[in-house]
Amino acid sequence: MTESVRTELVSARLRLWRFCLSLTRNRASAEDLMQSTCVRILERAHQFRRGTRFDSWMFRIAQTVWLNEVRRDQLRAEQSFSGGDLDELTSPTDPERDAAGRDVLNAVLSLPEAQRVTILLVYVEGFSYAETAEILDIPLGTVMSRIGAGRRSLARGPLGESNGDTTASIASAVERGAALS
Repeated sequence: MTESVRTELVSARLRLWRFCLSLTRNRASAEDLMQSTCVRILERAHQFRRGTRFDSWMFRIAQTVWLNEVRRDQLRAEQSFSGGDLDELTSPTDPERDAAGRDVLNAVLSLPEAQRVTILLVYVEGFSYAETAEILDIPLGTVMSRIGAGRRSLARGPLGESNGDTTASIASAVERGAALS
């Protein structure tokens, strides 16, 4: 079982990195979170049940490790996202798509953590609302509420007022999951 978990972890490492970076909004913290998550996954490999989704289990562990770190260190309000780290979340192969992806990511990353993480799991990682609720250990209705609130925030724009095509296209891109994956 440990070997299959190790193999799954290696194949999912980029998705885990993206998730850790979106949680922490800081490269150094994301590296720490990823390392802690990998250690926890390997320590608990015997708890993984065949027939369940490894990525769902992995993201839930990462979320739990992150919440424990935030609670312990009380850093949530002090963290900021470095613009240079955006390059790791977007695709370098298509400059036009990369620029659009950067705009979408900036908008998504400006959302409150609860909305940001929920939108990331649903639209970037492709989890269903039910799977996202399970990963985050929240009711399904809360997932739907966070998605709706996030969409409304994206449609209003960074200043809280609708500013036309840019925010509408960002909200639309998030809804389609475009430019984020």
